[in-house]
Amino acid sequence: MVNDIRKTIAALSLVLAAILISCPEGWAMNLTSPDFANGARLSLVQVNARCGGRNRSPALGWSGAPAGTQSYALTLFDPDADGGRGFWHWLVFDIPASAAGLPEGAGSGTGLPRGAMQAANDFGDVGYGGACPPPGSGTHHYEFTLYALGVAQLPSEATTNGAALAAWLKAHALATASRIATYSR
Repeated sequence: MVNDIRKTIAALSLVLAAILISCPEGWAMNLTSPDFANGARLSLVQVNARCGGRNRSPALGWSGAPAGTQSYALTLFDPDADGGRGFWHWLVFDIPASAAGLPEGAGSGTGLPRGAMQAANDFGDVGYGGACPPPGSGTHHYEFTLYALGVAQLPSEATTNGAALAAWLKAHALATASRIATYSR
């Protein structure tokens, strides 16, 4: 009986090792940035020009997308803004599945992969709108969320505003990965 248990454990160990080798990124999608550590404060480079910054979107990279991913979407949302209703700072969609990230400044439109689109943020601008919380409003959290999608292009009705896009993405995501930055004035 002990021999049978040892053989079963050895066989399961081999199966687990094979799974781990075939999934080098692990079990989940991963979102990274060389421009800020997860949970860290944004630099003035990523802060909106209206608040004294340079308004450049950070460089982002990702890995570990599930099989069947045909495109990505990326959102940047501040849940602490507007009395807790939140504020959409960046909405990018139709990012090709072949992309593994976005370079710094892609939110200006330069450096976006071919076919990627940006929607209007809550500033009313198309593209990246950096952090700009009201003075004295405390620390705001900026949630960068990447969505792996099973469609190459989003339907046009999903891109009318940040809330509609986020709802569609949450309902249709194959996987998500998030990274949070903070900022206060």
